[in-house]
Amino acid sequence: MGKATRRLTNRLRELRQDAGLTQQDLADAAGVTRQTIIAIEGEKYSPSLEVAFLIAESLETGVEDVFQLQGRAR
Repeated sequence: MGKATRRLTNRLRELRQDAGLTQQDLADAAGVTRQTIIAIEGEKYSPSLEVAFLIAESLETGVEDVFQLQGRAR
């Protein structure tokens, strides 16, 4: 079985801006640091499941609207 070629992508920046929130606003609402939000938006960091749900809840949307799994499993 080969290595999976999938990665987590997100629409965090777009959804955050549409909601009129700053990175700090969202960080405070989700209980994480602004640096965490920056890293997630830049797709440099994949959040834990708990943090993903907290972010989605803070944006009043579903986690699948914020995060998507791209690519194919081998």
